[in-house]
Amino acid sequence: MVIAVVNNKGGVGKTTTSINLGAALAGPLRRVLLIDLDSQASASLWCGIQRGRLRPSSASCLLHAHPIKQAIRRTSTPHLDLITGSLELANADLALCDVPGRELALRNLLKPIQPAYEMIVLDCPPNLSLVGINALVAADALIVPVAPQFLAVEGLVSLLASVEKVRARLATRSRVLGVLLTMVRRRKDEKLEVIERLRAQYRERVFHTEIAMSRALEEAPAANQTIFQIAPRSQPADAFRRLAGEVLQRLPHTMRQ
Repeated sequence: MVIAVVNNKGGVGKTTTSINLGAALAGPLRRVLLIDLDSQASASLWCGIQRGRLRPSSASCLLHAHPIKQAIRRTSTPHLDLITGSLELANADLALCDVPGRELALRNLLKPIQPAYEMIVLDCPPNLSLVGINALVAADALIVPVAPQFLAVEGLVSLLASVEKVRARLATRSRVLGVLLTMVRRRKDEKLEVIERLRAQYRERVFHTEIAMSRALEEAPAANQTIFQIAPRSQPADAFRRLAGEVLQRLPHTMRQ
């Protein structure tokens, strides 16, 4: 099962969602692989990989035919592995533009390792570049993090329309598993209107779980820890556990569509 965490807007919590959802899903009976597809390599740096040690990365595999099994690293979270991102991903559109079947490169790359993992989580770049399109094609399901900002609704409309265009053009199997409200501060009244509008417009497509802003989540990247390591009894840790439960509950329905 491949899940892409996607939004063409930056700063909405994609990496926070990818890392902590991956950690929540990982367990003795469920091996999870997190793949960093962002040229900023934020997920990789969060996991404690120094910038000078990012190679071999997802770019090495996509662009230079590096064996993907040799790019997999363990993380400090048991049963959660990582393939790093790197700055080379910024050149992926140029490097892949003349490659036949370039939109299928990631899907084909993942085939040898999929039997080893129950879940593969893709932390996608903040755009629908060729790498982002590869993620949509490779994914079985999509999670769309959205911050409660006044432009969020229009941005979400645009993203979902783009996803449908990619699905129609490339006959992908991916479905939107859910829209995830992130960076929520429910004490701020001006944000409640956006949250209510999103829930009214998208109804059951919006996860029940919301990810609130918290100091622990803000401090976790610098500590190279997931929320379960830095603050295991915190409200955000509980929220990501609930989100993992929702994801698992929704997956069978998505695959039947």
